[in-house]
Amino acid sequence: VEMNGFGPKGFPELKNDTFLRAAWGKETDYIPVWCMRQAGRYLPEFRETRAAQDFFSTCRSPEACCELTLQPLRRFPLDAAIIFSDILVVPQALGMEVTMVPGKGPSFPEPLREERDLEHLRDPAVVASELDYVFQAITLTRQRLAGRVPLIGFAGAPWTLMTYMVEGGGSSTMAQAKRWLYQRPQASHQLLRILTDALVPYLVGQVAAGAQALQLFESHAGHLGPQLFTKFALPYIRDVAKRVKAGLQKAGLAPVPMIIFAKDGHFALEELAQAGYEVVGLDWTVAPKKARERVGKMVTLQGNLDPCALYASKEEIGRLVQQMLNDFGPQRYIANLGHGLYPDMDPEHVGAFVDAVHKHSRLLHQN
Repeated sequence: VEMNGFGPKGFPELKNDTFLRAAWGKETDYIPVWCMRQAGRYLPEFRETRAAQDFFSTCRSPEACCELTLQPLRRFPLDAAIIFSDILVVPQALGMEVTMVPGKGPSFPEPLREERDLEHLRDPAVVASELDYVFQAITLTRQRLAGRVPLIGFAGAPWTLMTYMVEGGGSSTMAQAKRWLYQRPQASHQLLRILTDALVPYLVGQVAAGAQALQLFESHAGHLGPQLFTKFALPYIRDVAKRVKAGLQKAGLAPVPMIIFAKDGHFALEELAQAGYEVVGLDWTVAPKKARERVGKMVTLQGNLDPCALYASKEEIGRLVQQMLNDFGPQRYIANLGHGLYPDMDPEHVGAFVDAVHKHSRLLHQN
């Protein structure tokens, strides 16, 4: 099928598939690396591009998303790109108003307060058509990447999206969202089902548009203990993987590796490893060796350097990376941070992190 350097759908042929090979559990020559929030405010060029318009307008501009996605790749030899977007475009597409308040974060002027508020949400079946701008951004970026590295698509997991929709923004306790789980379990399941029904075609659509891997962000897993997680988060995480895979097959699309990142969800590591994802992302609170023992050889692990380690000297970053790689081992592993990059981080230290992974992993593979 590959003709004159162009793969399926006329996309340029992939030159560096190390990230995809690691995700599928195949042998790699070195350990691939990318960073959550690698397109972010820590880059002066990002701040410059973003200054022109408000946050969600940027998300709706395929040109801007493409530019922001490519910026970190111009600076660093990363092994994957992740499309610039936001998990909250899904609640927006369901008809909820969301604004990004500078210095405060996302805000929902009218959060879900009552069970009957669910009636105002749009039919999840229309969500994918509302998010066509994301698909356009993915297709444009995949073309412009020219096969340099694979492009990752993503979405927020149902519970994490529910927390924002009920809390009306960020929260340190998630007390309002958890109140729903305890007081309105049926309505909570109804909302989580609506979100799952919206996420499945959205993720399949991202692959149809050119995404070569998908990551599901369950960023607020840590607010749920094992019981609530098993009841209100895990079934939907599983459902998304199962239904996206079936949806890809039905659409005649090749399978793509899927990554689940449940922040602070270490109590459910075994369950996540068996939830239908090829890769389990870890935050920095999990010891790599223990994680490897607990999940066995069945999945690839991704992570998990404390992002704040990038405040250390470059020499120290090198030492920490070496330790991390030794603990995870050279195969079935994708290096990353344990969470996203923070706005005040030095790009040079991000570069030191990426270089240290490549340098040390080549040494590991030689031994």
